[in-house]
Order: sequence, then structure tokens, then C-alpha cells
Amino acid sequence: MLLDTHALLWWLDGNQDLSHPARQAIGEDHRVVFVSAASAWEIATKVRIGRLPDAVHVAEHFAQILDDQAFRQLPITIEHARRAGLMPGAHRDPFDRMLIAQAQIEGLILVSNETLFDHFGVQRLW
Repeated sequence: MLLDTHALLWWLDGNQDLSHPARQAIGEDHRVVFVSAASAWEIATKVRIGRLPDAVHVAEHFAQILDDQAFRQLPITIEHARRAGLMPGAHRDPFDRMLIAQAQIEGLILVSNETLFDHFGVQRLW
């Protein structure tokens, strides 16, 4: 499965806004959990512009935090970028578009509370 950026941050913070089914699935020992390079980009960007002031540590130590959680890094490939860029629809958030493209191409369940993702044919867990 692939974590949306907010799901990753809520998991790391122990935030109760992360749904019980999502929290349970992420915590399963046998589950392979991916985090996109797009989430690193999104967190770093939002820390820089002041929209995620509490995530400075995450932005600065992203790779180590993923290793500590036994999460796998999902790089952005040319095919991911092409699919995200050509994706139809009015949804303009480039980070969301990338996560959708990656979930589609890699056949991953997207862990997110974003119901808008359902319009793009990805399997979503919340």
C-alpha cells in the first residue's frame, strides 16, 4: 500500500484522525508500506512556506524516518510523471496527482481520506 502524505504524518504523530482500519493495516508486520518521493517533496515544500511548521524534523530526516518505520521508498519514475501530467480531470494538486499515478501504475492501495481519489479508479483504504 501507498501512504498519502497526511496518512504518513498522522501515523508518525499517533494522530487519532488516522482511521482505525488504516492504522491497523499500516501496523501489520507482513504489510509492505510504500511512501512516495512526492510526499518528501510535499512535506519539504510545506515546511519551507510555513504550512507544516510541526514537520520540520520529518522534512530534515525523511529517509531515516522511513527506515525506522520499515517503510519502503517509492521513487518517481518517468512513467509516473507522464501519467500524473496527462491525467484528466480538474484536480490540480500535483502531489495528489502523482500519488494517484503511482498507485495506478504500481497496483497499490492508497491510504487516504481523500474521497476525490475514488474518481481516478484507485483502490483506497480509509
